[in-house]
Amino acid sequence: MSKPVLILNGPNLNLLGTREPHVYGSTTLAEVEQMCRDRARQCGLAISFRQSNSEAQLVEWIQEAIEAADGVIINPAAYTHTSVAILDALNMLRVPIIELHISNPHKREPFRHRSYVSVVATGLICGLGVNGYPIAVQAMADLIKARQSGK
Repeated sequence: MSKPVLILNGPNLNLLGTREPHVYGSTTLAEVEQMCRDRARQCGLAISFRQSNSEAQLVEWIQEAIEAADGVIINPAAYTHTSVAILDALNMLRVPIIELHISNPHKREPFRHRSYVSVVATGLICGLGVNGYPIAVQAMADLIKARQSGK
């Protein structure tokens, strides 16, 4: 049996739908989770969808993925630009990693242009709003399938 794909969400994403709707839209994190579950079902994937404001918790979940996940989709939010700890944890993974952002950080403040996560990510999806989430799930399914078939 295949392992789940972890979908990890960083700080303040629990406030989606009310936090800066002009940047992040009005869709809630619960609605995003349902979008991911629907796409995962279509792709035959199991997912574990999680959110934490704690950098330590995110690192622990990434470490869990070493043995217990077929891939990681991560929206590290503000930790994208600050967390060497998350980078180090992701660097231990031997599964596909997709970095995901609702907005396009490259069109925002200059400090958001640097991502520690991109250094180890298999791919990056940004600027597509919450629609990037089901796209990431589909992309992860394709990466896992290619990996299992040896391509």
